[in-house]
Amino acid sequence: EVRWGFEELGFHSRKAASALSEGCRLDKGDGLLLVLPRVPEWWMISVGCMRTGIVSIPGTTQLTSKDLLYRLQASKAKCIITNDALAPLVDSVASECHALKNRVLVSKGRRREGWLDFHDLVEAASDKHQPVQTKSQDPVSIFFTSGTTGYPKMVKQSCANLGIGMRNIGRTWMNLNPSSVMWGVSDTGWVKFQFSSLYATWIEGACVFAHGKAQFDSLVVLNCLSKYPVTTFCGTPTIFRMLLQHDVRRYKFKSLVSCLSGGEPLPPEVSAQWKAQTGMEIYEGYGQTETVCSCSVTDLFSSYFVIIDKHSNPLPLGEEGDIGIRIKPKRPLGLFLGYVDDPLKTASTERGDFYITGDRGVMAEDGYIHFVARADDVILSAGYRIGPFEVENALLGHPAVVEAAVVSSPDLIRGEVVKAFIILSPAYESHDKDKLILELQDHVKGTTAPYKYPRKIEFVQDLPKTISGKVRRKELRNKEWERSH
Repeated sequence: EVRWGFEELGFHSRKAASALSEGCRLDKGDGLLLVLPRVPEWWMISVGCMRTGIVSIPGTTQLTSKDLLYRLQASKAKCIITNDALAPLVDSVASECHALKNRVLVSKGRRREGWLDFHDLVEAASDKHQPVQTKSQDPVSIFFTSGTTGYPKMVKQSCANLGIGMRNIGRTWMNLNPSSVMWGVSDTGWVKFQFSSLYATWIEGACVFAHGKAQFDSLVVLNCLSKYPVTTFCGTPTIFRMLLQHDVRRYKFKSLVSCLSGGEPLPPEVSAQWKAQTGMEIYEGYGQTETVCSCSVTDLFSSYFVIIDKHSNPLPLGEEGDIGIRIKPKRPLGLFLGYVDDPLKTASTERGDFYITGDRGVMAEDGYIHFVARADDVILSAGYRIGPFEVENALLGHPAVVEAAVVSSPDLIRGEVVKAFIILSPAYESHDKDKLILELQDHVKGTTAPYKYPRKIEFVQDLPKTISGKVRRKELRNKEWERSH
């Protein structure tokens, strides 16, 4: 166990800030790709970036060499900080990343040629660092988020959005105070981790709880909730489903008073089962990387939300339309600055007086937003956003695949999973299909982040397409869901 008070956090983060600015020679506005699991150094470096004005670029530890190459090149990051597991992958692509000046290793006693040792840098650094002056609209972080076409987009968030913009989340939806202990079960690469395990929690003076186990283990979670004074627990609906695979009544959560869910729609049956076994409601939050957590069962800035038609006209209560966020005359805190180096894509998210979330919904008479479906094809599986393009690209790298289309498929545990429809090359049509499925799944795991691999594969003779030759994923998805139901 490692326990820090705010005084110790201040000391360690000042040392980290000095190490970044002096040891790594990074300046305000420089990009730093931070790819670490839930270890204390992640918080040291994240706060160190805030102190120095360095733009942190979080990444999941499941990234492959191809993923790292794309992120380093696209972001023009001058530094990457990671661990022993990912260092070899970085080395394999570093020569192609011309902006990259420093590679920093967080390791226990190991050294690596061409890398700076983070603990050596911190040990030699001063603890007297003075924070640089930043403005409200200065960038503080860049997040990579998956889309349906092309590679992941870079979402730029400002100091105000992730700073003061998180206060409402912490006070209302999360209901935190200085005596709270908050545990947000998420990957360090996602914005959800930032607000549940950093900004919203600490801005209220609450304590962050974290567990370093790389793979999710429901028994570990249940035992920790019983052993430690966690008052507030946040996870995806998939996490709650996995916990409910056990007899939760056997566990005594002595301190737990609030349960939160986000990242994917919360099925009513999961909420009902959790309440039946624990006596607690699950309070749902809604948001995107671009908007952070912008709407919840406790309001937040939901007054900015409007259900609109394709002409940006507000729709009557109970009528389905696009979920829009009013951005004129005043843009709400939390809404991103834009997509890095992509003004056209940024402009496409606005229509009239609204930011278009890309989701469909209905507003009920009581003022609550009811999520209906995504307008795009992004797959939400166990809280992870997975872009079909990335999976299709990985599949097409295998000689057996002529064409591939990836859609969501319903799943009792994960909500939905990745399913691939594949047209095989003639040379592979006679191969054992079960063995080929395993081979293709392993191929995807080795090409991109493992959580993106298709858990379901169906071999087909053709794919539905538009006149221009684009695959009609929506048609495939609708048939898949109808068939599954």
